[in-house]
Parts: sequence; structure tokens; C-alpha cells
Amino acid sequence: MTGRPTEPTLPSRRTFLRVGALAALAVPLAAACGPGYDESPDPLAPLLRAAETDAAGAKALTGPEAEAVAAARAAHAAALKTEVDRLNRPKPEQSGPAETPPSSVDGLKERLATARKQAEGLVPSLPRYRAGMVASIAAGCAALQQSSDKLGRGDDAVAVEVPAGVSLDQEAAEAVQQALGAEHASIWVYGLVSAYLPAAFASAVARGTAEHVKRRDVCERMLSAAGQTPAGPEAAYVPPKPVTDANSAMELVATSESDATAAWLGVIDRTDDAALRTTALNALIGSARRGTAWRAEFGAKPVAIAMPGQST
Repeated sequence: MTGRPTEPTLPSRRTFLRVGALAALAVPLAAACGPGYDESPDPLAPLLRAAETDAAGAKALTGPEAEAVAAARAAHAAALKTEVDRLNRPKPEQSGPAETPPSSVDGLKERLATARKQAEGLVPSLPRYRAGMVASIAAGCAALQQSSDKLGRGDDAVAVEVPAGVSLDQEAAEAVQQALGAEHASIWVYGLVSAYLPAAFASAVARGTAEHVKRRDVCERMLSAAGQTPAGPEAAYVPPKPVTDANSAMELVATSESDATAAWLGVIDRTDDAALRTTALNALIGSARRGTAWRAEFGAKPVAIAMPGQST
């Protein structure tokens, strides 16, 4: 969706507010290649092993849940393997028995919860170019959980709040401004679609609106504290497709949540502040889960995006 009178850059997939500066997700080579060679085991290696094990186990099972987990966890494994192989750090010695692939959907449910927790725990301390990828994987696990009762639904993200003691440098402030833009657009979208959705969706619309209003306020407070002027909303936004009925309204809401994941992932990629990263991670996961719920309503395939926030 674009605002009037200006029109932001559109990404490669259908979105309406990716705010072209998300190109900053690209990582300079210098940032990835530090001096010397780190001989400690790669902290991403356990995540890689878990993703490979989950993908293999899910592939051997039948049913839509297993199929979704197999595809998403294979995507996680591929992303992690590329990064682990790139650094080629020493492989840790295997302690105890090798991981056993899950043999049931209940097993997948348990492993998804564990994988999500492991990924979330690493995000605050990783280098930027890794933190974003791992945050996206955590959000992907959360989206899979949300996609089916059989996968446990999982916990909602922690509330998005102003991180204590955060100090925004210029780069982080720009990223927060982009997140603010996504929140303004999402609030507008929820207001628009309320006219097209059945009364049964009123509660979901109200909850989504309230969450994005809270996030907008968090962004404005962070920016004001940093001496920045928070950007206001556009007078109107242009959806990528006309909204004419309930299905197109649901698709637009899912798109707005997808745009929010990209904007908050951009914050993670552009700050080293652990508290700010945690706030952005909670927002990313919240939008990934809410977007999954809306995608399920209008029959999107896949229902759960493997790596929310990543450009495709």
C-alpha cells in the first residue's frame, strides 16, 4: 500500500508498505568478516541440527501439518547451513545420543516450541547479520504453531513495550521510523476492512487495531526520547488490490501484518541494543502469528510463512 501524495518503493512480493529502506537488510561483507578466526563452536549449529531433524521427521509423516513443518523447517535448515558453512567454525563434539526425528505431529509440536525458544534466546546477542535471520526463524516457528491446533498454537508474543534505557543512534532511529510507518498503515487497514468483514470478525479487528495502536505509541515514544520527530500517518493508503469483499479484506490485513514483520525485522538488523532487539522480536512474532491467522481465514497457501519478514 502506498500513501498519498508520495509512493514508497514496493518489494518483490505483494505488500503495500515495505518502505524501500528495508534494502538496509543487505549486509556489508565487512560486517560479516571480522579479524582472525573464532575457534569456538558455532552457536547456530544446534539450531541447524534441530531444523534438519525436524524437516526429516516431518517429511516422513502424512497430513497438512507435517507437510507445512517439513517445508518450513527445510527452509530454516537451508538458511542456517549457508551461514554455518560460511564461517566453518569447529564442529562441537556430539554429547549424548543423536537427535531422533519426531515420529508424530505431537513430536513436531514439542520440537517447534523448543526451536522457537532457542532461536528467541539467541537474537539479543548475535551479530546483526545473524540476528535477523534467527529472529525470522523464531517467527517462522511461531507462525507454524499458530497455523494449527495440532501444532499447539503456541504462546502469543510478549507485549511490545518501550525498552528500558534504549538509546537510538541514527540508523536505529531510521528503522524505528519505518516500523512506525508500518504501524500507521496497519491501523488504517484495520479501519478499512471493518466495513467488509462479517460481524464475527469484529473482535479480531478490534484486537489487531489495539495492538498496532500500542506499537505506534511505542515507536513515537522511542523516537521522541531520542530527539527525533515521529512521522505521522499518510492521509490515505492504496492497497495493492481493490478491497471488494471479505476475502480481499482478509488478504489485505494479512499483507499489512506481513509488512509489519518486515519493518520490525529491519529494526533487529539495524541495532546492537539487546533490549531494542527484544522489543522488535516480540513485534515481529506478534505480526507473524496474527498474519498466519488471517491467511488461514482466506485460504492462503502456505498458511504459515517459513521466514516472516524476509524478502522473497
